[in-house]
Amino acid sequence: MITIVDYSMGNIQSVAKKCNSLNVKTIVTSKPNEILQAEKIILPGVGHFQKAIENLQSNGVWEALNEVVLVKKVPILGICLGMQVMGKNSEEGNNKINGFGWFDAKVIKFRIKDTLKYKIPHIGWNQVKIEKDNVLFKDVDLQSGFYFVHSYHFQCNNISDVLNTTEYEYNFVSAVQRDNLFGVQYHPEKSHEAGTQLLKNFINI
Repeated sequence: MITIVDYSMGNIQSVAKKCNSLNVKTIVTSKPNEILQAEKIILPGVGHFQKAIENLQSNGVWEALNEVVLVKKVPILGICLGMQVMGKNSEEGNNKINGFGWFDAKVIKFRIKDTLKYKIPHIGWNQVKIEKDNVLFKDVDLQSGFYFVHSYHFQCNNISDVLNTTEYEYNFVSAVQRDNLFGVQYHPEKSHEAGTQLLKNFINI
């Protein structure tokens, strides 16, 4: 059973549809008591960092996620904005709004110099480089790339947390992992075979 957290930020149904296509039972929920019973969690998201934090803190989901992730050590996969809220804070919105702080990282806006060649938001297919071995990438064809849609990215203070980097004028952190915590900036649910295999690997952890 995969618990998909609904905090009214974007691509929830596309993630659920992809998981269901893999013959995996899912529950889409915003109820803290259901989150506390989770076996594995996906935290999707598209949109604004500050609004995401406000939504997560509005109905007990924040406390439930901290409990199930930090105390019960349930595996969690953050996707796009769902990864970004795992960091400490973001340049998007009010800098005083804090994320979960599960990773020692800040979310920063792209520092692009050649704005004619590299458009922001970064939209489209790009390859990732594996920075450390991890079960998440078992049998994943990295040459096919992953699909990105974002204007902000992680800046990690702990290099050992970095799972992937991606080049877009410069190298940025595109995935992180530590213990039961996984985050990807790209969208595996939109990334064809590579994304499907990545989700299979997470499901099988």
